[in-house]
Amino acid sequence: MPYWETCRNAVKSGVNTLVTHEPTFYTHWDLDEQQEDYYRSSEFTRQQYTQQVEKKKKWILDNGLVIIRNHDTLDALPDKGIVFSLGQYLGFDNADIIASRTYYNVYKVNTQPAGDYARKIAGQLKELGQPGVAFYGDPDYKVSSVGVGTGCICDPMEFAELKPDIFIAIDDVVRTWTQTTFAIDTGHPLIVINHGTSEEMGVRSLNRIIAERFPGIEVVHFKQGCTYRWIE
Repeated sequence: MPYWETCRNAVKSGVNTLVTHEPTFYTHWDLDEQQEDYYRSSEFTRQQYTQQVEKKKKWILDNGLVIIRNHDTLDALPDKGIVFSLGQYLGFDNADIIASRTYYNVYKVNTQPAGDYARKIAGQLKELGQPGVAFYGDPDYKVSSVGVGTGCICDPMEFAELKPDIFIAIDDVVRTWTQTTFAIDTGHPLIVINHGTSEEMGVRSLNRIIAERFPGIEVVHFKQGCTYRWIE
């Protein structure tokens, strides 16, 4: 995410081009305000957003910072894109894939209770700032495969026909009155993680790709991981 703080850190570090995965100005289409939630909001809300967009845009231009958004390409990239990078971080390789579609892989795992697997995932994601995972369904459900997708393309309802025993989805996709209720009622387990957590490794992969393709350019990665702070 090109948070303003990240942009400031980039400029302070001498970076003049920032490659990001997500938008800069609070809507999916950035400066082309095409999202329904923007138009159905109040005039006061739209003014607030517009003022903030203009303020941030002016700062970016004044500081000569170029922002390039690499979204769909990185999501769909085989082997090194978002979904593959997350799978590799979780300990999988391509030989573990038993079903696949663009943006989504199903990996085989050793048969185990879903609750045990969720605890394992939670431990692996702590390095990315994820304090734990949300779990829905039957913790005793035996799982031998897991479905993993990219950011907003990981809805269990869209990939059910690939038949993973347990789904990993993100908080930007799952609603507590749809997919999670289905998981609780059926017992079919669902793990929910943060959007930023799910895409950190893909952006690190993009960092390596740029460094390899353009060895004469210094490439710096600004770590993000989980996008919220867990307060107890």
